[in-house]
Amino acid sequence: MPQFLQFLKITFILIALVLLVISCARIVPQENAYVIERFGRYRTTWDAGLHFKIPFVDRVVRRVLLKEQVADFAPQPVITKDNVTMQIDSVVYFKVMNSHDYTYGVENPIMAMENLTATTLRNIIGDLTLDETLTSRETINSQMLTIIDDATDAWGIRVNRVELKNIQPPAAIRESMEKQMKAEREKRAAILTAEGEKQSMILTAEGRKESAVLEAEARKQATILAAEAEKEKEIREAEGKAEAIRAVHNATADGLKAIKEAGADDAVIKLKSLEAFEAASQGQATKIIIPSEIQGIAGLAQGVAESLKSE
Repeated sequence: MPQFLQFLKITFILIALVLLVISCARIVPQENAYVIERFGRYRTTWDAGLHFKIPFVDRVVRRVLLKEQVADFAPQPVITKDNVTMQIDSVVYFKVMNSHDYTYGVENPIMAMENLTATTLRNIIGDLTLDETLTSRETINSQMLTIIDDATDAWGIRVNRVELKNIQPPAAIRESMEKQMKAEREKRAAILTAEGEKQSMILTAEGRKESAVLEAEARKQATILAAEAEKEKEIREAEGKAEAIRAVHNATADGLKAIKEAGADDAVIKLKSLEAFEAASQGQATKIIIPSEIQGIAGLAQGVAESLKSE
């Protein structure tokens, strides 16, 4: 019996030791860090892995997440330079870079960063008008990032990005902005309509101008063709008349040549010339010059006629 009790005692002690060892062991997950204090003072920082602490001496003060975190802060009332009160909420992306400073630098880092963000936002918006606030998000984000990141270095925090999530002007301002946007859209529509009508009138005028130019060109071409046709007609008529005159002269020349070859004397040739002169006198000429030879022939012809009558 005493041996059994001693066995139980030893077993209990072993179990207690095992439980004590287990309770002193800590497994730190990846992207986490544990801040350890010994007798109330900072001792070390555990990284990811298996660690052991001294019972009743060491304790885990803070478990720090080393991943990038997102802090979505509630809307804050801010007043613009032109005295417009609006609600703006912001989002801060940050990462803990120093677990010791994060633990001992400030009591509540997230709350401290929220208050710092609110005051920084009020200071920046206070120097801007409503329109500048609505159109300068990137500028505001950049200024806030610079100021907050510098201030949180002492807390072991690195701010990677700051974004304005929502900007909510008062209801009256929103209604006025909507009316202004509606008027602007109507103005743009009227301008586009007028521009379209102007372009249509310009195109119509250009079409009429081109049509008139083409019509004038066609008339000019028709006039040129008519003149060329008239010219060609006159040329052909002149050529025909010249050909007729040339034929008459050729026939006359052939007749005289035939008379000469037949042995006709000068009197016959003169009579033939008189006949030719008679034919010429029947033309369109208003003035005729009679050569002396023709006059002699006329006298000869008259004498012959009188002798024939006396017989």
